[in-house]
Amino acid sequence: MSVRTERLATERASTPAYVRIAAELRSRIRASELQVGEPIPPERELCVELGVSRMTLRRALGVLEREGLVRRDATRGTFVSEPRVQLRLGSFSQEVVRAGRHPGAELFWAEERRADDEIASGLGVAPGHPVYALRRLRRSDGEPLAVETTYYRADLVPGLLDGDLTGSLWDEVRGRFHLRLARTTAELEVVVLDVENSGHLGARQAAGGLQLTRRTYIESGECVEYAVDVYRADRVSLIIERAVDDE
Repeated sequence: MSVRTERLATERASTPAYVRIAAELRSRIRASELQVGEPIPPERELCVELGVSRMTLRRALGVLEREGLVRRDATRGTFVSEPRVQLRLGSFSQEVVRAGRHPGAELFWAEERRADDEIASGLGVAPGHPVYALRRLRRSDGEPLAVETTYYRADLVPGLLDGDLTGSLWDEVRGRFHLRLARTTAELEVVVLDVENSGHLGARQAAGGLQLTRRTYIESGECVEYAVDVYRADRVSLIIERAVDDE
């Protein structure tokens, strides 16, 4: 046995069985041996084929579920998931359309309030400044992908809440208030979905999420929008682009 072969054998022996099984099934999915929407073979069959216990197989399937490659139904079995929806930093509605899907929004609440310390810091205003606050569930082809909590400076977009709150708010800002959105910034964090957000997004409790904290600025340099968006990590991939050589 060569040194390389021996090393690979040692690595394989030291790799937990569920990790190896997850890698095998992942490879089959990516090679289209298992098609999108098709059920994974029954657990009993896979256990026999792969020579592992049902507990080991279920741990492997749990890995693939967290990666968004499979979805598990307690009564029907495990199915190959559709690919993650790829969204770039920007308008959710426009990005969903670009991905060839249909955007949707469900408004939970919308109100005018005074900015607390967090909101004031996010918008770059003094505490107590009037803001519009709203929370929406964003969908793609009817599938819930994100819970958006958004704050706008009321003095820059007076009467915003009287308009259409089910589509792109950026389009409302551009069209109704003739403001040019100059730039947006974002901070991305991996989070655990709480009970409320997991319920809205149809995800398991304590599932992984992506939290995107955004700020959008107009030409004058003022921040018009501060938002905290929570996405299903298993159904969305966020693409953040930036210039490098031109900076």
